[in-house]
Order: sequence, then C-alpha cells, then structure tokens
Amino acid sequence: MTTTTAPRLGTAVARLLILAAALLGTLLAGAAPASAHAALTGSDPRDGAVVATAPKEVNLTFSEQVAMSADSIRVLDPAGRRADTGEIRDLCSGSIVRYGVGLRAGLPDGTYTVAWQTVSADSHPIAGAFTFSIGAPSTTSVALPEQNAGGGIVGALYGIARYLSYAAFAVLVGGAAFVLACWPRGASVRPVQRTVVRAWLTLTVATLAMLLLRSPYTGSGELADAFDLAGLKSVLETKTGAALTSRLLLLGAAALFVAVLFGSYARRTDPKERKDLAFGLGLGGTVVAAGIAGTWALAEHASTGIQPGIAMPVDILHLLAVAAWLGGLTVLLVALYRAPSVERSAVERFSKVAFGSVLVLAATGLYQSWRQVGSWSALTDTRYGQLLLVKIGLMAVLLGIAWVSRRWTQRLAEPTSTEEPAEAEAAADAEEAEEAEADGALVDTASEPGPDPERAAQLARQRAAVATARRKRERDADPERAGLRRSVLTEAAVAVVLLAVTTVLTSTEPGRTEEEAGRAGSAAGSAAVPDRPVDIRLPFDTGGVDGKGVVRLSLDPGRTGANALHVFVERPNGKPLDVPEVKVALTLEAKDVGPLPVAPDRIQTGHWSASGVQIPMAGEWKFQVTVRTSDIDQTTIDKNVKIG
Repeated sequence: MTTTTAPRLGTAVARLLILAAALLGTLLAGAAPASAHAALTGSDPRDGAVVATAPKEVNLTFSEQVAMSADSIRVLDPAGRRADTGEIRDLCSGSIVRYGVGLRAGLPDGTYTVAWQTVSADSHPIAGAFTFSIGAPSTTSVALPEQNAGGGIVGALYGIARYLSYAAFAVLVGGAAFVLACWPRGASVRPVQRTVVRAWLTLTVATLAMLLLRSPYTGSGELADAFDLAGLKSVLETKTGAALTSRLLLLGAAALFVAVLFGSYARRTDPKERKDLAFGLGLGGTVVAAGIAGTWALAEHASTGIQPGIAMPVDILHLLAVAAWLGGLTVLLVALYRAPSVERSAVERFSKVAFGSVLVLAATGLYQSWRQVGSWSALTDTRYGQLLLVKIGLMAVLLGIAWVSRRWTQRLAEPTSTEEPAEAEAAADAEEAEEAEADGALVDTASEPGPDPERAAQLARQRAAVATARRKRERDADPERAGLRRSVLTEAAVAVVLLAVTTVLTSTEPGRTEEEAGRAGSAAGSAAVPDRPVDIRLPFDTGGVDGKGVVRLSLDPGRTGANALHVFVERPNGKPLDVPEVKVALTLEAKDVGPLPVAPDRIQTGHWSASGVQIPMAGEWKFQVTVRTSDIDQTTIDKNVKIG
C-alpha cells in the first residue's frame, strides 16, 4: 500500500521560495565588500609622488569622519619594514577630516607603501594603499593582502547575520503588530506564536554573532579572532558595539512583551481586560520596537552625511513601516496556510495597515534616496544608484502584487451567498460520506485483535492522510482565500529579494559620496588632492668663491595647470645666498615637450619667484636649474619629478 503525505505549502509555494532563495543568493554573491560613506579624498604625499626629501609625516584626508586606531596608518619602506612612528595625529579642522602619522628620521631613498585601514562612521570598514617615492622610485618587496576590508569568510558571515537581523526584526515587530491590530485571536494560534518567537531568537542570535564577528570584520579578517576578549572589549567601546549591546538589552524587553502577548493576553476572555492589556502592549511594544530600530539608525548610514538629525528619525520610521508591512505579511502567510480559519475582517484590517505602511515608506524612501544619491547622474552611474533602481523596480512589482492581494481581500470582505447550488451540496455530501467510510474502515481495522506495531504505524499514516485531505478540501472550497494565499505568497517571495537588495545597499558607498570623491580625485589629476607643494632640494657647486650651496625649489600646487614657483638659494649652513642669476627650465622627455623656460623674479636675498608656471600635461618632468654665482661661474643641475 502506498502512503501519501501532503506537502505543507504545495508545489507552487516551494517553487516560489526556491526562486526567491536563488535570487537572494545571486544578490549576496555579487555584493562587493563593504565600502561605506567615508572615502579617501586626499593624501600627502600623493599616490605616485616623488619627493626630493623625506617628509616628516604622511597625511590622509577622508570625506567623512572615521575611527582611527594605533595601526590604522602604516608606512612601509622598500624592504617591508615599518617607517612610521606609530603615533596617529588628529589633524581634523572644521569639516576637514584628516589624520597623519609621523615618519622616522633619516629614511633612505626609494619607494614607500602607505597602507591604511579604518572604520567609517556608519560602521563599515574601509581600507586602501598607495605608494610614494623619496628621491627616485625603486623596487619594493611589500606584499599587501589581497583580501579587502570586510571581505572573506568573516565578511560573508557578517553579511548573513546583518540580513537575518533585518528579516527577523521585520517578522518580530510586524508579526506582533499584526496580532494586536488585526487578528487578536491569532495570539492563541500555535503557528503564529512559533513564527514570532523564532524571529526573536533569530534576531538575538544574529546580534550576538555580529558582536563577536565585529572585531575580525573591521580588523584582521581572521575568524578565530571572533573569540578574542581584547578585541571584543575594543568593540564594546565603539559606537557600533554600544548599538549592538543596546539591541540585546532591548531584546530582553521584547522577550517579556512576547511572553505577555502569547500568555496573559491570549488567555484573557473579558473584553475590557483584553482591551486594556492590548493598549499597554501596543504602547510598550511601540517604544521597544522604535528603540531596536534606533540601534540601526544611530550606528549606521543615517548617523553620517548630511542632515543626520532628520535622517535618524526618518530611518526609524522607515524600518518600522517595513516591519509592519513585510513582517505582518509573513505572519498573514503563515495564518493563511497553517490556520485557514483566519477571519476575513483581520485580512481587511491588515490591508489598511499595509496601505498606510506603503505611504510612510514612499515618503521616507524618497527623502533617503535624495540624501544618499543627490543627483540624476549618481542614480545611473554609481553602484549605489543602480542598486536603488533595482530596489525601486522590486517595490513597483511588490505594489502591483499587493494591489492584486487587496482585490482578493475586497472579495473576501463581501458576504457570501446563502444559497448554494444543489450540485455543490451533493458533492459536499459525497465527500463527507467518503471520509466517514474511510474513518469507519480505519476503526474496523484498528479493532482487529493482536498488537502489530507496523500495522499501527500504517493506520496512523492513513489517518494523517485523511485529515490532510479534509483540510485541503476545506481550503479549496474557498477560491477567494486560495487566490489570496497565492498572491500573498508571491508578495513574500519578492519581499525576500527586496530585503536582500536593501541589505546590500546599506553596505555600499552612497552615490553622493562616490561622485564627490571622484570629483576630488579628478581635480588632482591621477593622484589624490595634494595638501602641499612639491619640494625639490638640489645641491650645487660652481667652483668659484661662494660657489657651494643648495637650491630649494617649491612648485605649488604641484599639478597640471597653473602653478606658483619659488626658488630659494641657500648656503651650506642654511642661510640665504645672494647670486646674480637663477634660471629654470622644464622638460617632459617622454613626450618631447620642452625645455620650457621659466625666468623667476628676485623677491629678496636668496628668494626668486614666478607665477602662472604652466604644466601642460601629467608625466615625469625634468626640472633644470641654472645657478650663476659670478660672471664666469655657473652650473646646471636637474631632477626628475612626477607631476599629476
């Protein structure tokens, strides 16, 4: 005898969930390592610069505030040894975010590597590296790690935990709101209880995982460091650590809320007592839900950038609206499949709640999009803008499906006819007769003497199959409810993908920041924005009286276009030396440009200056300086410098 077990959600449901999971996997697999609001907009020395003498320090300028540690900036010599002092200096002034690290004295000529890694103010790690040369470029043995900040297995696990925390928050808050506002009887329905409790457990476990993974996620990238107590202590002292800890404390309050909702509230029978308890639960639950949502707003993208005072409460409203819609949708889906007796009035009430949530989402989403994108070009030309367009498209699809669900809801709300066709009544009677006959056969078989465990198990399977068939007939007898189940399931599948896109968006550099960083980079040619002129020191010896000294040449800002040139002639002891004539010529040998003569004017003893010195194109320019110390004593010295 072949036994049948009916699937819980059906073949169509399984296909939709598999499709949603595949789309989710594609999105997460294609997600780039996290790069958030802050971006490197300048450095001194610049990337690829060749300086005549070793600078005293290396400075980095960022678009927004970052969190620096002792090893956030490392300068490595050509042999891979540390060339910095390890002392990070805070050089921030007003809106300029700049940090520096001192260099050791007496550094030899060669190519030096600057490797930096820090954490953006919106909690995401950022990192990078560039090189500069002292005297002349050289080979270097420095091998930088190929893994980007926030990447690898730790980054993948952290991203999964972030996604689960968003999804669990939506189900926890939206599910509880659905029970309180739309379906009070659902507080005593076991599948609904399990769904909300599992969401609480998932959010708690995901938050703990993020707290443990935070140190390796923003630092070493090694999974074993998740259990480093020193790293955990450092995380707890950060804004993100405080937010995650606060979330855990609020989840303790949420556990009490869930216990009362599915305990005392579910058992209340007196209407007045039930109403008073519902008011208290609604008020307290709103405060706890807003507090949990605030842990994201206070520590992530809403807390940085422009207008954070407005963006944070808007972000909280956005998260609560998402939870009310998508979380309530999830619990409604569970109720439709596992508790087919859900009242039609409850579905209609949820339809109104979902419509209000969509209005809030539209208003808050419009503001957030303007804040993070800022221009039409950023919407189409940046990764953030492109992901935002995908999200908008998914929202449009979701709203279309929601419209279909609303139509089914309106049909559910209509009173059904009390007169049914005779054929339907006959079919129902036949089905009941079949069930009674099957049940009677089972009873007769079960009454046979002699214990037979195998036979008893077979009878149990038969009873389960009969009960499942009965429930399926009950569901199929209501075509409106069946249509609503299908549309709500499709909504849920699209919502899974929508939530994945949102998770990726929160860890992607906003279009506004990316465009600003690009403009800053283009203003400096191929290198970062310089903070000081190019300095060249050239010793000379004309062979005559007072013929020895040093020419110090300064080109400001040291890039293509117009520059100011200052030439200082000094004695070996550093005092100014007055000479009859100084001439400068610039040559770009790779392009056969020049020599371009520059005739600086004497400003004072030992100081000559020329304005509007044009550097027509980027490249390695030869600076030739001719110094005449008498009528017959002169010399020409030169130095190659990379410009732009």
